Amino acid sequence: MSKQVLPLWINGQRTESTSLRRADIINPASGEAIRQVPLANREDIERAVAAAKAVFPLWRDTTPLRRGRILNRFRELLEANRDELAQLASEEHGKTLADAAGSVQRGIEVVEFAAGVPHLLKGEHSENVGRGVDCYSMLQPVGVCAGITPFNFPAMVPMWMFPIAIACGNTFILKPSEKVPSCSLRMAELFKEAGLPDGVLNVVPGDKEAVDTLLAHPDVRAISFVGSTPVAKYIYETAAHYGKRVQALGGAKNHAIVLPDADFDFTADAIMGAAYGSAGERCMAISTVVAVGEAGDALVAKLKSKAEKLVVGPGHVASSDMGPVISAPHRDKIVGYIDSGVEQGAKLVVDGRGLKVAGYENGYYVGPTLFDNVSTNMTIYKEEIFGPVLIVLRVNTYDEAINMVNSNPYANGTALFTRSGGAARRFQNEIEVGMVGINVPIPVPMAFFSFGGWKSSLFGDLHMHGMEGVYFYTRTKVITSRWPASDEHVSPNLAMPTLG
Repeated sequence: MSKQVLPLWINGQRTESTSLRRADIINPASGEAIRQVPLANREDIERAVAAAKAVFPLWRDTTPLRRGRILNRFRELLEANRDELAQLASEEHGKTLADAAGSVQRGIEVVEFAAGVPHLLKGEHSENVGRGVDCYSMLQPVGVCAGITPFNFPAMVPMWMFPIAIACGNTFILKPSEKVPSCSLRMAELFKEAGLPDGVLNVVPGDKEAVDTLLAHPDVRAISFVGSTPVAKYIYETAAHYGKRVQALGGAKNHAIVLPDADFDFTADAIMGAAYGSAGERCMAISTVVAVGEAGDALVAKLKSKAEKLVVGPGHVASSDMGPVISAPHRDKIVGYIDSGVEQGAKLVVDGRGLKVAGYENGYYVGPTLFDNVSTNMTIYKEEIFGPVLIVLRVNTYDEAINMVNSNPYANGTALFTRSGGAARRFQNEIEVGMVGINVPIPVPMAFFSFGGWKSSLFGDLHMHGMEGVYFYTRTKVITSRWPASDEHVSPNLAMPTLG
């Protein structure tokens, strides 16, 4: 029996791709192909960009108040269809329904923020900067924008991008991962139902051909990306070469420092969710614990006990704490990292290899894995594993812990567990990481703050959502105006003008 082939979404319509290439969409819990998606080709991208370009003047000139009302209706439809979106995300990615629903909610919060666009787009105004001279600024849309999103958050990460861009008056091309396209396509349908004009949002699942076409297209003015660091660097360099503004979020190796005064029960519970939630396939996952002084033994004992009790199974089963990873090759890659940790001398405390789930023997499962006595020269420390593997390193002092975090090339998120306000204040001031948690294991900011890391975790100057997202999707125009009286005479002056 042939599988359903998903459409593209171009100019407000389900659209058949001209591409002959298709990819199977696999349910990671069972290993079965559940539907197919066309891999958009150059011609498909050209059609999407043409539709977005054609409607841009209309949408740009739509008042921010009107845009905000459409976004509010979109938010209402997202809330009404939250369970459907969560089910799609769980089915195609593998994450549990509870985790999927939470990620959808975090995306909805960005839409809620974007709906306040009349306030967000207010510029600045200074009266009488000179005699009879006023100066003010405006934030104006950049044009056709594009977003390239990863497999691990099928609903949330796209909503970090297109609602803000569209609220600011831009039109948008969304290229979701071909592994998890259904949420993006469904959200486009809901946005049209909310009143969004045709062509403002287009969805074109695809692979490198689609990405490279967007990067080089002269009518695409801005590119947003979330994915691995090597690809983020490629996206940034290529799009910048073609004169586009770029925000490209890369990989992570997020550390949690645990001081001896921490509440170990609270800390262990927090780290469990941060390390093993979504099977570790989060750029904000805590994958590395730095135990300071005598914290190590007690903490590792608690982590071991809790990890061994986690239930691994299909995401749609209510009893599952953790689902599968995204694909068989990715499962094998994670297992290879575990093998390397053992070979390089780390202590394997909990081994997640070889896990089989009854009734789902062909699914892509790796159990919670815990290493102790890891060193910074080991592969499992130096590279992002992106799976349910938690490593523990031990240091003698807080200074050593801070230096370890600051020496790492990644700088996405980090956390500190302590009861000491002084230690926490030092941490937030000295740590060289973009997002910081104090007794908060996954410090993903609320939508009205920005999301983004430092160093090799971000290529570009501006983070996603929050006001930095608004600034990314707008250009600033500054106007200096003077209205002389009809009888006022100004003599020619060839010197550099000054005010005041």
